[in-house]
Amino acid sequence: MTPPRPAAPRAATGPVRSIDPVEEQKGRPRPRPGGRTTLTVGRVFGVPLHLNGSMLLLAALVTVIYAEFARHQLNLPQISGYLIGLGFVVSLLGSVLLHELGHALTARRYGIGVRGITLELLGGYTEMDRDAPTPRVDLLVSLAGPAVSAVLGAVAVAVTLALPDRTVANQLAFQLAVSNVIVALFNILPGLPLDGGRALRAAVWALTRDRHRGTEVAGWVGRIVAVGTALLVAALTAARLLAPLALPLMLLVAFTLWRGAGQSIRVARVSRRFPLIDLSRLARPVLTVPTGTPLAEAQRRRAAGAAPGAALLVADSAGRPVSLVDPAVAETVPVERRPWLAVDAVARSLADLPALPVGLDGERVMEAVQAHPDAQYVVTAGEDVVGILHIADLAQLLEPQRKMNT
Repeated sequence: MTPPRPAAPRAATGPVRSIDPVEEQKGRPRPRPGGRTTLTVGRVFGVPLHLNGSMLLLAALVTVIYAEFARHQLNLPQISGYLIGLGFVVSLLGSVLLHELGHALTARRYGIGVRGITLELLGGYTEMDRDAPTPRVDLLVSLAGPAVSAVLGAVAVAVTLALPDRTVANQLAFQLAVSNVIVALFNILPGLPLDGGRALRAAVWALTRDRHRGTEVAGWVGRIVAVGTALLVAALTAARLLAPLALPLMLLVAFTLWRGAGQSIRVARVSRRFPLIDLSRLARPVLTVPTGTPLAEAQRRRAAGAAPGAALLVADSAGRPVSLVDPAVAETVPVERRPWLAVDAVARSLADLPALPVGLDGERVMEAVQAHPDAQYVVTAGEDVVGILHIADLAQLLEPQRKMNT
């Protein structure tokens, strides 16, 4: 744990932007994972639907591949082949959307809010506002998507058998049947980030009563699945059972599985340390200096005080803190200029900084930080500023073995 820090001086605050993580969750979605750009296209059953830019690549690739396949199978003109290919892409996206709606609607059935569904290059994902409360709910939510795909696959198989052979409708139904059956079977493989991995996590969670252990176990199994997928793809390509054009896409699938499994393992390890977050200890103390104080003088006072690592607050003429010296900006000022530059020139207004109540528990601190990414946070007790939380300090606490850029 982080060692105790000296008690911070208390002073009346100016206008700071306080965070209530519960209220923030109701009105503001988290950033898309990895910062990926998405386009919101509407709502389905009240769930926001987003399209990732990679969908354009998927649509073009599948349209071309399937157009050529349909043209040769059905002896169609080129334009007809592309129209059929585009129709298949639309049907495939519809299948993926229904798969994700299976997750989303099941989650809502058990009181879990759904932030949105995103369709991307390798399928899609459903973003929820919190984890499942019990292993049983986690299991049901995770298996709802593959169940929908299995039903769609079964319906498409029945339609394929009912339609005349070697017709456009028959070929479309056949491809949809194959796609949905493969999606259902692949997704139930027991490794994160696949749905089957979430089911495995729920099972380990139920047995050990430790969600984090379940996530870590399912993450390591996910890495095994990723390696197995890559080896299988290589073997099928060598045996000429897989088209060479599909090889890069399938290897991308394996790489995505490996990366997603690694992220799951990391999340499990970090989440296990959430109870160690104590803002009263983690926040750096503050030292208040009057507006207009030279930067060199403010730094001298801090070095001479009881807490040389204290954050510098700038107070107005009435003694109210109104801004916070940005240490990164202050360090860029040449030493010879610091006696002539006021602290105000390298400070950020407290109104622009998110504030965290000192009594927040670790999980709610992380919710607030995810909703409002920033380098520094004002830690408050009532209307008093009691410290400044640096995101680097929080990251160091959660991942002590990882090298941080400070």
